[in-house]
This record gives sequence, structure tokens and C-alpha cells, in this order.
Amino acid sequence: MLTIDVAVLLAVIVVLRLRRRTEARSRFDEKLTVVIVLALGVLIAPTPAGHGIVNLLGQPASGVTQAGR
Repeated sequence: MLTIDVAVLLAVIVVLRLRRRTEARSRFDEKLTVVIVLALGVLIAPTPAGHGIVNLLGQPASGVTQAGR
């Protein structure tokens, strides 16, 4: 039996949608892309990969915050 991870499917959809030219997108198309990306984020966030991404992005952010003090 073939199973497809919803997060992987959404990632493929996001990549395909973002490959299109910007001029060819309608306002509805842009809103739909944002909704899909948010759904992908919600699915990835609780996973170990999501925690790794947060840690990776948090390190430069904390460095910038400390440099501003």
C-alpha cells in the first residue's frame, strides 16, 4: 500500500506554485499559496525536522538580538 505524507505533498505543491512567474498570479492565487504554506508550517512544526528548523533559525536571531544590546 502506498502512503503519502501530507507535509511532503504540500511541500511539492508549494514548490510547483512558486515556480510560476509572478506576473501570472492573481490575488486569489497568491492568497491560496499563503494558506498552503501556513498549513505546511503547521504540519512541520511539531516534528523533529520542525524543531531543527526553529533551532537553526533561532541562532542567528539570538545573535542579532545580543548584538543590539
